[in-house]
Amino acid sequence: MTDPTATRRTKPFRFGVVAPIRTDLPTWRDRVRRIADSGFSTLLMPDVPRMQPAPGPALAVAAALTDLRVGTWVNASPFRPPWQAAWEAHSLSVLTEGRFEMGIGTGRPGLEDELRDLGAAVLTPGERLARLRKTISTLRDLDGPDLHTPVAMAVRGPKAQAVAAELADTVTFALMPYESRAEVARLVDGFRPTREIELALHVSVIGDGVAPFMAPPDTDTAAMRAADSLAVLPNDPAAAAEEIQRRRAELGFSYFVFGADFAEALAPVVAELAGH
Repeated sequence: MTDPTATRRTKPFRFGVVAPIRTDLPTWRDRVRRIADSGFSTLLMPDVPRMQPAPGPALAVAAALTDLRVGTWVNASPFRPPWQAAWEAHSLSVLTEGRFEMGIGTGRPGLEDELRDLGAAVLTPGERLARLRKTISTLRDLDGPDLHTPVAMAVRGPKAQAVAAELADTVTFALMPYESRAEVARLVDGFRPTREIELALHVSVIGDGVAPFMAPPDTDTAAMRAADSLAVLPNDPAAAAEEIQRRRAELGFSYFVFGADFAEALAPVVAELAGH
């Protein structure tokens, strides 16, 4: 069998930006246009009920403003029945003419409390994963033979990894903030799909800055750097570009996702590396 890491490392770089709506709409629209002009490939929306407009409508607006790809980063499967999540994803693929990517996972810390507050059922981990699988299979049925909505899965344990190896186009690992490079390397090495899958890295900290909705505001950035966390990049563009290339060469990560607050500072990195 071919070593899957050998194919992962050859994927070209691309870069996404998580751009929640935290300002008035004209300011957000201007930011979306600047992100597109900077060479980023994908504008992403977090799944945070009640804190901003729903991801689907927001992404439809972003797609109408620019030629960026758009996507969710990432939807929590317990929030929506599989048919609804799949229908929304398929509809966005159709309306954006194939520029939508569905990011999906089984949840995040504290999700149980969010579900209770919303009056939704609290599912077991197994039920969450089954719902995620059903969402993707329903999406594939809706897409049919002429459309393929890319799916990015956030995974951690072996069962989720197995589903991702079977169904996902892109995989991002649900990493703890203070996990070391060596710990992440062990996690990546244990993921051995039999087909080519893009590996994505969620980078929530640039220098001492923390991206909203990507990490808690009280994140200890010094402790993350001391742990050699891969959720951190230096704020110097040359150093960041060098580190990004190292992460692809050593671990296979080729898709990097940043917060919108850092898009301008990292534009030189994107200009240098995107597509290579």
